[in-house]
Amino acid sequence: MLKKTAKIIVDVPLMQTDKPFSYAIPSGLENLIETGMRVHVPFGAANRLVQGIVIDLSEEEDSGLKEIAELLDVEPVLTAEQLRLADEMRHTVFSYKISCLKAMLPNLLNSSYDKILTDSEGIQRKWSLLSESQKIEALKEVKSGHLKVSYSARSKENKKIEKYVKASAKLADFKFGKAAKKRAELKSYLLSQEEMIPQKDLPFSSAVIKYFVENALVEVTQKEVSRTAAVFEAVTPDKPKVLNEEQELAFNAIIASADKPFLLEGVTGSGKTEIYLQVIEHTLKEGKTAIMLVPEIALTPQMSNRFIARFGEKVAIMHSGLSDGEKYDEWRKIKEGHAQVVVGARSAIFAPLENLGVIIIDEEHETSYKQDSNPRYHARDVALLRAKYHHARLILGSATPSLESRARAQKGVYHLLTLKHRASEQAFLPEVQIVDMRSNLSDQSGNFSDILLEKIREKVERKEQVILMLNRRGYSSFVMCRDCGFVVGCPNCDISLTLHMDTKTLNCHYCGHQEAIPQVCPNCNGRKIRYYGSGTQKVQEELEKLLPDLRILRMDVDTTKTKNAHEKILSKFGAHDADVLLGTQMIAKGLDFPNVTLVGVINADTGLNLPDFRASERSFQLLMQVAGRAGRANKKGEVIIQTFNPGHYAVKLVAAQDYEAFYRQEMYYRQQLSYPPYYFTVQILVSHKDEDIVAKKAYEIASLVKEKLSDKAKVLGPTPKPIARTHNLYHYQILVKYRFEAQLEEVLNQVLDLTQKRENKNLRVLIDSEPQSFV
Repeated sequence: MLKKTAKIIVDVPLMQTDKPFSYAIPSGLENLIETGMRVHVPFGAANRLVQGIVIDLSEEEDSGLKEIAELLDVEPVLTAEQLRLADEMRHTVFSYKISCLKAMLPNLLNSSYDKILTDSEGIQRKWSLLSESQKIEALKEVKSGHLKVSYSARSKENKKIEKYVKASAKLADFKFGKAAKKRAELKSYLLSQEEMIPQKDLPFSSAVIKYFVENALVEVTQKEVSRTAAVFEAVTPDKPKVLNEEQELAFNAIIASADKPFLLEGVTGSGKTEIYLQVIEHTLKEGKTAIMLVPEIALTPQMSNRFIARFGEKVAIMHSGLSDGEKYDEWRKIKEGHAQVVVGARSAIFAPLENLGVIIIDEEHETSYKQDSNPRYHARDVALLRAKYHHARLILGSATPSLESRARAQKGVYHLLTLKHRASEQAFLPEVQIVDMRSNLSDQSGNFSDILLEKIREKVERKEQVILMLNRRGYSSFVMCRDCGFVVGCPNCDISLTLHMDTKTLNCHYCGHQEAIPQVCPNCNGRKIRYYGSGTQKVQEELEKLLPDLRILRMDVDTTKTKNAHEKILSKFGAHDADVLLGTQMIAKGLDFPNVTLVGVINADTGLNLPDFRASERSFQLLMQVAGRAGRANKKGEVIIQTFNPGHYAVKLVAAQDYEAFYRQEMYYRQQLSYPPYYFTVQILVSHKDEDIVAKKAYEIASLVKEKLSDKAKVLGPTPKPIARTHNLYHYQILVKYRFEAQLEEVLNQVLDLTQKRENKNLRVLIDSEPQSFV
């Protein structure tokens, strides 16, 4: 006998659970269950309940299948496109399918939660308190529209609720004693108000308000309030700007075709964002929707404000700086069709928009578009899949495109559009000066040349602003004993600890270990403990001593830990409450401050000598991006780059502001060394707490890979990672370089399967397709 069944991916990330399990659908749920819904199912010998996602419905012979225990949704939380997307991702992102599916949902839907059912009279019932028969009846009422459903986390609020009050019918005749002056004042106040008032805005004590509530002198109503409403209310509406000739050509090319992606290569300040805005406006008029990705949380406030100014309530904001509740609110806004434009960081690429018309990835070269934990997807690859599915336009924008994207444009895989001039007729590219620190170290400072200090003074005297970048946070790089040379290191990682003077601690930037600053050397008991290197904290202190009247804002990981910290710092700087914005690479891109006329790079060499084939490319992009923050309006911009390697081709070509020359030079080196974009790469990272075991297993994996792949594939390693131990685990890496390997997916799944064997219980194997970093 045939029985209706559901194919379910269970939330147990193992190789054995990467394919769906069949479960029988209870008779009461047969007409209610749909693909894309979440369920609870009994799993394993113990039949413990686990969450799962329905990916298909069918009929099978009734052969004693386990039944679905509970249906968790009244409508699908994942679309048919998202289910298909997970299948596509699984071929190139070597994470289990359940990880891909969960990445598409807000955390609140991945955690313990309850459903609230509300009828037409506003009476609410909790789903978890209903019997099984009541749940089936309730589902039918939801389907017919008689009940509304909302989600409520058991451990946290998912909706922001505010209480509103107004005078009740009995208040006018209610008498107070002569001593109750405040109560009499509140009575007069409430009777003078025609509309309901937020309870929190009443200018009276909580005790007085409580008396009115307990005696039914006020009617109290609860209303849901959007957590992001304040962001929308604070933005002044904006109108489209007139495009210049270059912008007009790019805009017309984009709206004319969606046959392949566009690479919009435009110098900093060339007006790429205005093109994005007008393309989205055109897309909305076509009745379609849009996704706009930015690489950093720091950029999101400025970028989202521009989009809200243009499109108002049609915009939803999605990035990691939001709370789980805020993310859920925005996801629901998109899911219910109230938002047509999504602005956010990497994960916004999964926004459940229907009828996508355009996807835009700004600063497309940024490494932050690659997820560095499971599932290790690249937003650009997911965008390509979504654009193909919807026949949507895909725009990749950057002043310094990744070599991979630029090479694809060169071969005609992408349309190449260029903007060679700044959008404003008064704005010109800044002048770049390279300062050789080997001969220009200041007598006053170990971080600043006299040239840079003089320029800072000059700009501040003219009431102009300065951006200074140092790509290192903290106070000093390391603490060392001058007697024996001992460097204080992390007990869990092979890395020196970084000094943080605000907390007076030594911190590990890998595992988070923190300890007190030693007064004596732990090795020789000597007292000559000294601080070496310079972080943002130390540079700020030094600059304040050299230029005491300077108003400095610091922006790094330490000063942006609290909620909305990025926005507060940037707002202060934009309001000219500071002369200098000092920060790490988060200040290098996307920021637009018309009064900034000087950008200083304190040490351009930080990333140049890393053991990574992309080190020169990353350094060039970062320096070009930060240089682009100067002179964006009608004031002349200047850039000073301090370096100990003035002859390095990346530094010299930043001074010339010549991306095309850098592209040709770097492509030559990549071809000689068989690196992307001439070859594809896969990194296999093997980790274990025992160094002997991890080395042995890494060699076994390398042998397996070499045996299965053709002679044309290049397998490098295994070798210890540059930082060989973190989190008390030793790490070995294997790099596979290849062009066309039919057996690659199969052998990598075999490698993934190794971790499921009993003897490898404590072995961690991570597979990263097209890794963005090897450090």
